[in-house]
Amino acid sequence: MTKITVDTNILVRAMTEDDEHQSKLAETELAKAEIVAVTIPAICELVWVLSRGYKIATADIANAIRRLADSRNAVVNRPAVEAGLALLEAGADFADGVIAYDGRWLGAETFVSFDRKAVNLMQAQGDAARLLT
Repeated sequence: MTKITVDTNILVRAMTEDDEHQSKLAETELAKAEIVAVTIPAICELVWVLSRGYKIATADIANAIRRLADSRNAVVNRPAVEAGLALLEAGADFADGVIAYDGRWLGAETFVSFDRKAVNLMQAQGDAARLLT
């Protein structure tokens, strides 16, 4: 058994099955690993690739991320993933939710951005956020 950290492209191939050979390799590697460490940057990239590159619906991406996080051998930063999913499902970027979560973890009190949508959605969820204008 192995303990691996996966690159985004492994996750993309396993989820989209868009390349028969690489998809099988990715699925096999993921299945045989004792631990699959899925980093937050990899999940941020995955969400971006699936939404922008593959035009997959937000709800389907959120479900895929939850299935990944709930996999028997996956290890993720669950609170950061949940923060990202909360914002993604509210209509903003997954990464903004993760960034705000990480900032709070590091001791910050307020998320500051030029992204009006992200700030409004965070405020609606009760998070401290401020739009720079």
